[in-house]
Amino acid sequence: MRRSRLTLAVSILLLTAAAPAWSQALDPSYRTDAAQDANVAAELATLADVRRDFPVLFAAAYARYPQLPAGSLEAIAYVQSRWVMLDGATQRLAEAPTAAGLMGLYTGNGFRDQAGAAARLLGVAKMQVENDPYWNVMGAAALLDELRLTLARGASDADLLRAYAGHGDGKTGAVDADSISEFAREAFAYDVLLTLDRGVDDNGIRVAPRPIAWEREFAPEALLRQRAPFVRLDLQRGRIEVDGYRVDPVTEALTTAADSAGPVLASTDYAPALWVASPYFHARSQSASAVAIHTMQGSYAGSISWFTNNPNSVSAHYLIRSSDGQITQMVRESQAAHHIGSENSYTLGIEHEGYVNNASWYTTAMYNASSALTRHFCARYGINCATAYNGPAHSGVVVLSSTIRIKGHQHFPNNTHTDPGINWDWPRYYGLLNPGSGGGTTRVLDTFESSEGHFASTPSYSGSTTGINATSTAERDCSIARVGNCSEHLTLIDNPGNTQAWAVRFLSGSGTPGSNTSVARNGRVGFWVYVGGSGFTVGVGIDDGAATERSTLRSVAANTWTYVEWNLADANQWDAWVGGNGAIDAANVTLDAIWLERAHTTFSVNAYIDEVQWRSN
Repeated sequence: MRRSRLTLAVSILLLTAAAPAWSQALDPSYRTDAAQDANVAAELATLADVRRDFPVLFAAAYARYPQLPAGSLEAIAYVQSRWVMLDGATQRLAEAPTAAGLMGLYTGNGFRDQAGAAARLLGVAKMQVENDPYWNVMGAAALLDELRLTLARGASDADLLRAYAGHGDGKTGAVDADSISEFAREAFAYDVLLTLDRGVDDNGIRVAPRPIAWEREFAPEALLRQRAPFVRLDLQRGRIEVDGYRVDPVTEALTTAADSAGPVLASTDYAPALWVASPYFHARSQSASAVAIHTMQGSYAGSISWFTNNPNSVSAHYLIRSSDGQITQMVRESQAAHHIGSENSYTLGIEHEGYVNNASWYTTAMYNASSALTRHFCARYGINCATAYNGPAHSGVVVLSSTIRIKGHQHFPNNTHTDPGINWDWPRYYGLLNPGSGGGTTRVLDTFESSEGHFASTPSYSGSTTGINATSTAERDCSIARVGNCSEHLTLIDNPGNTQAWAVRFLSGSGTPGSNTSVARNGRVGFWVYVGGSGFTVGVGIDDGAATERSTLRSVAANTWTYVEWNLADANQWDAWVGGNGAIDAANVTLDAIWLERAHTTFSVNAYIDEVQWRSN
């Protein structure tokens, strides 16, 4: 395929979406199981403890192979395993190839035997590469370094990652002619570079952010396929043309111009999805009437490739990526995919990237994408979304009644699979499928429909704001909204006089507590937010009498609406700020400000806020 370069008519910077962790960004109808919350918290704490030793292993590998791109090993480990030692002997169900160790090295079975190749390069036993974290990391480094030396001079990081990916015929450095394997390699390279671009700092995982020059790594059509979001530098122009592509002034995403062809891979069943055909399907003997939720036990890119060529002839209708919720369809909805044995004829299957024993794969982006897809099924096939399972998660096979139409693989009869497992949050998923089912009272404080309400100040009004220019603006905008027709549009412009991180205290009521609406302490304060760049965290400040407390910060993904909220009664969600004690003490309090923070950048960013609200506990 011709690799055209993105010649910029104007300068643009790609800022990719940072997927929030499993518990950080919630839909207003979010509900969960308290016991499951405790189990997940304990699991993540254990993982953080185990991960403390891994940076030493990465450092040793870079010392031995100093020419490797900085951060590449950490990012590959994040994409393949989320920094968990995978047991290649027991990890695989039928949905993905066998992968082993921290680096998720493939062991053959139709994929490249990365573990075996690494063992030969290092002069150690294959079993050591599979089971010993040191040799596993060193093995991945050896493979990358070998490929670096064999690739053409001037090859990009994306070229190196494509060659390394392990999908296809398994020949070192070979470029498989099959377009599906090429797409899988592209998806893998994109996900690794996305991880590097945004960075990760979560439960012991540390991947330092490194800005990626995306226009040099991928052709424009690849960026379109990967749904890569852009941020515009020239915020005054309504349209930016780039060699037949443009950057949309509202969504700030790269799209084709009106007279250009769209992506070559597009689903005709579900518009947000890409289309990659699997050969494993058969004609339905009955109409679709149920939805099966799966976990891949593997990576998104690996499963896409696996579903085109595997010894078990397995497939699924749709696959969803953890990092950003990207969806790929592989079997038409009118056909029966091979995903659930005797129940294939009437079910629609969704595979979710990750492993059942690690909750961090189940991100907000994934839940949102999956629930939107399932709502599409409900509307098209007359499946009642209220018949979704709405109870505690299970670790084993638990067959549920046939009247429950949306449930896990583990809940269907005649199977031995246990996915999506103990970490899938069914009450949360049910709430996303059935908005408003969580109960309680909601009071909207600011809608931005007729005025800016309490948020009439500029973003730089507060003396606590750092990093942005005084020319930054806030105004009501009726071209984009999460609810209704309008939202509050913040244009955040860097202050060229310093390199401070951005910390924006967007004041409510011009900083006067008496000008804000009082809300009761036994509730939650939240809002919808949309940012045009990655790396943002958001929070709120609350006045509770003589002091101000500041919430913990939530990560938000780029170029998508995310709902964030904080429980006023939960001291764990609050930190002391000005005269505070880290807890909301007063019975009635007021919203002081919305906070937006990001590492320093020289690029202007659009942000939108909508439906600021209080909900009862």
